[in-house]
Amino acid sequence: MLTHYRRPVCLSFISTDFPICTEIETVATLYQKDDERFHLLLTEPIVRDRDFDIEGQEIPAMPYGETPRLLWLEFSPYRVTLTMQGNGQFSYRHLLERGVYGFSRYCLHSNTSSQNHQLCLRNYARNLVLEGKPLPDFFRVEYELWADRVAMGRYVINLEIHH
Repeated sequence: MLTHYRRPVCLSFISTDFPICTEIETVATLYQKDDERFHLLLTEPIVRDRDFDIEGQEIPAMPYGETPRLLWLEFSPYRVTLTMQGNGQFSYRHLLERGVYGFSRYCLHSNTSSQNHQLCLRNYARNLVLEGKPLPDFFRVEYELWADRVAMGRYVINLEIHH
């Protein structure tokens, strides 16, 4: 039977090769599919662009669309699917399985034409960790992105679920 729980979460995305680090603290809905499979749905806070002039002063910039972005994770100790949808301009999906080459698909949607552009990369999940019983309280996946034979960096996704 599908059960769900509203829980505070902290989701972080870190690059070990580039100066990329982002963290989201919010409330998410955790769905338990079976003993080891879970879905987590959260609404990412609206992200606004910021630009800076030469002196470092912040100047107004065009914001992203006002539509919130939805993040959906389906995870188990063996695999994870991470999907981001929303704001009408950008979405992605990562399919990761420990020790297996998966794919990461990024979609850019144009406001001015009916064309959509996709970028597909391979990924390799080096490690997946799921802790907590009966409900998870920590999930971590470490993976690499590849474009053909060119490494595009190593990344870590951490999810802390507070009960």
